[in-house]
Amino acid sequence: MEMLSGGEMLVRSLHEEGVEYIYGYPGGSLLHVYDAIYQQSAVKHVLVRHEQAAAHMADGYARASGKPGVVMVTSGPGATNTITGIATAFTDSIPMIVISGQVMSHLIGDDAFQETDMMGISRPIVKHSFSVTDPRDIPEIVKKAFYIATSGRPGPVVIDVPKDMTMPNERFEYEYPKKVKIRSYTPPTKGHAGQIRKAVELMVNAKRPIIYSGGGVILGGAHEQLRKLTRELNAPITQTLMGLGAYPATDRQSLGMLGMHGSYEANMAMHHADVILAVGARFDDRVTNSTAKFCPDATIVHIDIDPSSISKTVEVDVPIVGPVDSVLNDMLDILSKMKERPDADALASWWKQIEEWRKRHGGHYDKNDNGLLKPQEAIEGLWEATNGQAYITSDVGQHQMFAAQYYKFDEPNKWINSGGLGTMGFGLPAAMGIKLNYQDDMVVCVTGEGSIQMNIQELSTCLQYGIPVKIFCLNNGYLGMVRQWQDMNYEGRHSSSYMESLPDWTKLVESYGHVGINVETKDQLKGALDDCFNKYKDRLVFVNVAVDPEEHVYPMQVPMGAMRDMWLSKTERT
Repeated sequence: MEMLSGGEMLVRSLHEEGVEYIYGYPGGSLLHVYDAIYQQSAVKHVLVRHEQAAAHMADGYARASGKPGVVMVTSGPGATNTITGIATAFTDSIPMIVISGQVMSHLIGDDAFQETDMMGISRPIVKHSFSVTDPRDIPEIVKKAFYIATSGRPGPVVIDVPKDMTMPNERFEYEYPKKVKIRSYTPPTKGHAGQIRKAVELMVNAKRPIIYSGGGVILGGAHEQLRKLTRELNAPITQTLMGLGAYPATDRQSLGMLGMHGSYEANMAMHHADVILAVGARFDDRVTNSTAKFCPDATIVHIDIDPSSISKTVEVDVPIVGPVDSVLNDMLDILSKMKERPDADALASWWKQIEEWRKRHGGHYDKNDNGLLKPQEAIEGLWEATNGQAYITSDVGQHQMFAAQYYKFDEPNKWINSGGLGTMGFGLPAAMGIKLNYQDDMVVCVTGEGSIQMNIQELSTCLQYGIPVKIFCLNNGYLGMVRQWQDMNYEGRHSSSYMESLPDWTKLVESYGHVGINVETKDQLKGALDDCFNKYKDRLVFVNVAVDPEEHVYPMQVPMGAMRDMWLSKTERT
């Protein structure tokens, strides 16, 4: 049997799991492992400039591929710098493996140099943690970590590795387990048959049905089943911020996003629905607004693989715990064998009402005639330039919502953003993680001048590894969403939301060896995008787009109201 050191076993085990790239930053506690990486070629390491970016790179790759991203950092500050990235992944249920170095075992608890309790610090924001206490356990721990990260409701797993577990002069028999079984961890594999039948009957007999789908559909690989069921039922469908792309945005039955900045028609249809089929969505407060006023006439069916999500914020009538793809397959099977069909007359009336709502707002916005771009126009221009085919990552703020509203996502895994935690600085490294693995695809980071500065140092990493992502910065000189709230709720007192002393973006990106383009008027946009995706196809391009600083994101729900309570513009309320 082959004899390997702990460090070599760790790297070999990652290779066994199909890992090609590790995103990380070396340090004393993991140098034995880094030496093992150096002496093989199957698993490559990407040296970021900040550990937070490593976590976001792994996260971005995981969201695009459905496979876990792997982060490797040293002990102490190296490990704690990943915490924001781990929390981002945890909140959105993204599979991730975080390997953190630790001080020598005999020093743990002695406040040794660069010692932190990574297990304790990360416990509330991981699905599970492992601490290596015997090098011979490393293969089984890695196997278990990948199984836990990807099964049930996905999430990040930490493996804390003391330095003495990876000593190069101590070798052990190596064998990678084919499978693992973890007592007391048994994710559901099937939904309850009776509840599933009840759900189908409710949808078939509904007069005003709606499907409310979330990121769980994409994570569960169930978008094909969702599309088929939606069409079979002829039901309207709305999607959460995390669920965009599971159902084609350009399809007639799509009402777009719902919730705080959801479309008028989606929020109105939810409020007036008599049956809601929630699929892989968790009734987030950004969706429900006031739970006491949430959809008062609806019978609610909720499909989720995580039983703790059922009735967590909104009481549901028909809970179904199980894998989304399995449950939807069962629903389709029952529907195909039923004699009853959806009430055509009732659905016609329901669709007529929805079309009237769609005509009233339907994403309308006023275009300037002074030459200054509206952010909505910029996103629409980006959608046309990429034919809707790009991976779009975003940071957090107004630009994120404009991208979600006006870039029409027709396919899953193409919209990559921090939904639950709302992490500024996420977009660029997430785009890097995707581009590194999907080199023939267009990958665009939609950002703002505030967010991009939080991980701007990764422009250096992009140059080192030749990662030609495109950065599309909607620059309004403000922390736009903060300013919008201050306009609406604080009588326009812009406390610390104005971004003074912004850099010259063109010079900044050129100093890193990339290409910068300024767009100052709307007639410059098309040419800039042509250059971005054609002339400089193989270069990182930063497109700095000056947009109207006065623009707000609408619709916007009225705080603590019902779903139908919205601002539709600065002067119009429902």
